[in-house]
Amino acid sequence: MTHAIDGHQLELLRNGGEYFPALLERIRSASRSIWIETYIFADDDTGRAVASALIDAASRSVEVRLVLDGFGVFDHVGTLDERMKRGGVQISVFRPETSRWQFRKSRLRRMHRKLVLIDDQVAFCGGINILDDFNMHGYANADSFAARFDFAVRIEGPITREIRDTMDTLWETLRDDPNASRNAGLRALERAGRSLRAFTRRASAASNSERPTSANPAARVSFLFRDNLRHRRSIEAAYLLAISRATQEVFIANAYFFPGKRLLAALNAAEARGVRVRLLLQGRKEYFLQHYASRAFYDRLFNSGIEIAEYTASFLHAKVAVIDGVWSTVGSSNIDPFSLLLAREANVFVEDSAFSRELRAHLDHAWANESRVLECSHWEKRSLLMRFKSRLAYRVARLLLAVFGYNLR
Repeated sequence: MTHAIDGHQLELLRNGGEYFPALLERIRSASRSIWIETYIFADDDTGRAVASALIDAASRSVEVRLVLDGFGVFDHVGTLDERMKRGGVQISVFRPETSRWQFRKSRLRRMHRKLVLIDDQVAFCGGINILDDFNMHGYANADSFAARFDFAVRIEGPITREIRDTMDTLWETLRDDPNASRNAGLRALERAGRSLRAFTRRASAASNSERPTSANPAARVSFLFRDNLRHRRSIEAAYLLAISRATQEVFIANAYFFPGKRLLAALNAAEARGVRVRLLLQGRKEYFLQHYASRAFYDRLFNSGIEIAEYTASFLHAKVAVIDGVWSTVGSSNIDPFSLLLAREANVFVEDSAFSRELRAHLDHAWANESRVLECSHWEKRSLLMRFKSRLAYRVARLLLAVFGYNLR
């Protein structure tokens, strides 16, 4: 896990209803630069509002960079990308797709991050795509759904420098800049120097350090991203470390839950030492494979005493956790092999009791009022068809990983 840095102001944003007004306000006030990375940029009311704001910013000489994932935007962006390009928005696409039906290993490596950086001062990180909360294509009864359940966090503070370095490295790589490798190396050296200086400051003040409390508004934050080079397991490692240190409660909300052996063992070990472990998981079938493969773990989780609820008010898209009411994370990474082994992801990890209490309150409300809490005795009575679907999805998921040479550890 990379070093945590003190001195941040954070704002937790639930769903697009809170996120997009905050995002648009910052875009409209930007004076120098707007950088965005997103998996989906939909041609709907929300997408068009963001696109218009980006075009307006470009017209007043703000540098606007937009990185899209080729698979994520394949059926979504419509003509918005061309409109934005004509309006001065610079767009790069990560692994462009020409067909939905090409099947190759590289297709599984996606740019799944949802990051925004404005004027190098304000960042947003979370799981929210540029997409209407109620954009649920293919569901005839979607009008009866609540808003998609998701989170983002607005960040002001020194960690924005690391976010800038990460976004700039990907941008230069995608733009095929001949100096990209050299510049990336120089930035890595600069980051190492900052890390060493920060470590020295913390070491000299270690005797006076305290865990964050509600009286400390300057939160301590780490920014972790996953790539396919030096940071392949950074997000997973942060989860493992935090779970191993838990003494009271581990509360995870995750849309696509397919843990490897180490994460599963860590959750079981936490429960065994008296830590309450709660998992808020997807209750509506969005994708067959992920939905039923996740359910294949329920028997083992119940046998360890872990509590499970399925979110049913709408689609759960959150990728968040709160541990011991002090440590929390918000980001784009699911706890599944596609996020932890393949995709480019980004999460912020926060040590702050006030922020963690606020996030936990949202999860508690969803658990009690918007979810179906599962009982082991009831789960054991599920139909043979349900058992078959779970086992089939689980085996197919593992087979896919094996075929492509990935070990679900």
